[in-house]
Amino acid sequence: MADSSLPSPASTRSPSQPSGGAVSVLDLAPVLPVVVVDDADDAVPLARALVAGGLPAIEVTLRTAAAPEAIRAIGAGVPGAVVGAGTVLGPEHVDVAVDAGARFLVSPGWTDGLLSAMRASGLPCLPGVSTASEVVALLERGVREMKFFPAQAAGGTAYLRSLYGPLPQVRFCPTGGIGPANAPEYLALPNVGCVGGSWMVPGDAVAARDWGRVERLAREAAALRNAVTAGTTSHAAPAVPTGSASGVTPSGGTCR
Repeated sequence: MADSSLPSPASTRSPSQPSGGAVSVLDLAPVLPVVVVDDADDAVPLARALVAGGLPAIEVTLRTAAAPEAIRAIGAGVPGAVVGAGTVLGPEHVDVAVDAGARFLVSPGWTDGLLSAMRASGLPCLPGVSTASEVVALLERGVREMKFFPAQAAGGTAYLRSLYGPLPQVRFCPTGGIGPANAPEYLALPNVGCVGGSWMVPGDAVAARDWGRVERLAREAAALRNAVTAGTTSHAAPAVPTGSASGVTPSGGTCR
């Protein structure tokens, strides 16, 4: 089985983690911020606010010219962050992400060519799916952790709940149309490790460089797991303590 986990120090490993110390990207926090960076100078203070709020894993999308430099800056300047590249659409994007120092890869969909390139990079990755057939195809290729996109448009929690019956071995990071109001519904599902979203990095806050607001929204997002587990319907895996994220390094594996 291919391994795409991020190992963490044994001293901070939670009981839910594999004995070898591997930590899935899905378990670093209940929410994976999906960030579009227009100005690379904003990358470090933005990432510091997210990490301070309890969201160490950060997906910087490769949608802007500033994205590679933003990934590089976060990796060098924010020790507590685990920064990855999102909107990875082809082998050339994989090369850009690796060169920038990304520690994981996320794609909205997948092809055999893209999957091969992501695996060859040695980085953890979350290929995107929206149908049962795509999930089964990835299972045939040894992948068990995936991005579910676009989550709301593709069927939302009802669809994911239906997938769990025949495909309980798969875990997802649903992204697309998710915010603080419906995120708990996703996090309560047994096959959801975390959710992706951008509500904690609103455009007006980033434009105003209101990092205090970003930190507050991040803290509220990080608390969603506790809100879910306080109920009686949650089966989601517990998040790795935020303090351990700074010690997490890529395993050199491939898509899990």
